[in-house]
Amino acid sequence: MSKLTAVLIGLGAMGRNHARVLGLLDGVDLVGAMDPAGGTLPSGAPVVRALDELLALRPDYAVVACPTALHEEIGMALAVHGVCALIEKPLAHSVVAARRLVDAFETAGLVAGVGHIERFNPALQNLRSRLEAGELGEVFQVVTRRQGPFPHRIADVGVVKDLATHDIDLTGWVTGQEYASVSARTLSKSGREHEDMVTVTGDLTDGTLVSHLVNWLSPLKERFTAVTGERGCFVADTLTADLTYYANGAVTTEWEALRAFRGVSEGDMIRYATPKREPLLVEHERFRDAVDGKDAAGIVSLREGLRTVEVAAAVLESARERVSVRLPQARREGDARPLPQPGAPGGRP
Repeated sequence: MSKLTAVLIGLGAMGRNHARVLGLLDGVDLVGAMDPAGGTLPSGAPVVRALDELLALRPDYAVVACPTALHEEIGMALAVHGVCALIEKPLAHSVVAARRLVDAFETAGLVAGVGHIERFNPALQNLRSRLEAGELGEVFQVVTRRQGPFPHRIADVGVVKDLATHDIDLTGWVTGQEYASVSARTLSKSGREHEDMVTVTGDLTDGTLVSHLVNWLSPLKERFTAVTGERGCFVADTLTADLTYYANGAVTTEWEALRAFRGVSEGDMIRYATPKREPLLVEHERFRDAVDGKDAAGIVSLREGLRTVEVAAAVLESARERVSVRLPQARREGDARPLPQPGAPGGRP
């Protein structure tokens, strides 16, 4: 079959990574990009300054890596012109804008997804598979820490929408649960308009406790996810893509004073050896296949992206009002319209 044609919108730090991967992606030709600077890509493909010039290239799909505030405007235009889209996270700057994007792409019958790259990290993929297999038993708690120095490339949103959306999405995804409520506090210490530190506690629909620490104020870069359950604890480090299992001890406690406490003791520790492919490349492969009509189950749907934006909005509301906020009833994936098949409107001809 002929190759799919793709275009890229935005050549900032993340956009350049997308350009690199698209240039190497089997079955795809990167035929152009849009950026205020103009110019050409290393392949010689043009970099235009206006969206209509990009759409004139008649791409099969677009990757949207421009600032979050522009996602709605660009995404709506792509939907109107029948172009499938992979939109960087977060899906949009507001819940209303995210809902408009969901409605637009579903109405047009187009394949569309959100770039929640952590789902494609080998450590988290391995973790989710083991949770689904019941290796941890009942899940009690999910704790994440995502902190590091301030990235000067981010100017239009704060740490909640830029970084915490990673943890919101991955927590719901690895557990298969929705957020039921959140309580949060934020700080702004770097002199910017938006928050640069947040702590979040909450619970999921099955009662699992969650805790997120996210900031741009630490010299220590950390990407930590721990899931604790009845049989032990999984710890994923997404910087190194390592997954480690800490098992509950199986040795009987003979000390009578300790028997009264029905806790656990330290057991075996296992670090799993798994293949480590680049998450961004895997994400692009899954989206390519979805556009090509092969399998849409491997991408992050716009409805999932909308739910993450809703939770992020609840986090900011909680911090602003200093109250716990309950989330609206979860939207189910079954509510979405079916994805187009090859030869159908919105799919690959």
